[in-house]
Amino acid sequence: MVIYNALPRKEYERIFMCNTAKEIWKTLLITHQGNSQVKDNKIDLLAQQYGQFIIFKDESIDSAFARFNTIITSLKALDECYFSNNYVRKFLRALHPKRRAKVTTTEESKDLTSLSLDELIWNLKVHEMIIKKDSKIVKPKSERKFLALKAKKI
Repeated sequence: MVIYNALPRKEYERIFMCNTAKEIWKTLLITHQGNSQVKDNKIDLLAQQYGQFIIFKDESIDSAFARFNTIITSLKALDECYFSNNYVRKFLRALHPKRRAKVTTTEESKDLTSLSLDELIWNLKVHEMIIKKDSKIVKPKSERKFLALKAKKI
């Protein structure tokens, strides 16, 4: 009864014919994860997304982290965990080449095996804010105005 009462209406409708907690659990697993073949296909797809993950040139760290986090939490939900210290290395490798200086600095100054993903994201967000602030101060060459003086013949 506790399980029946704890589930939302939609879930309850799926399991109301089950008699035991084991039946309920099995039904919910198949409903949300699928059978073993579906689960394996999902894992393969997510592993491929993890392997091919890149951060786009103008993408914010928050946006990139949200995409990355979706992939790794989905893998965890399917009991397919990658080591968390690999998350840090993977995220650093996925950064766009324009951020290569920050990647190198981070790799040289931090022990990546003990650096948490949250700490890395915080560090990169601070760097992103500094870059944005600096870009507002220094105008790009295309926005600069030049004044040319024309000489008169006397």
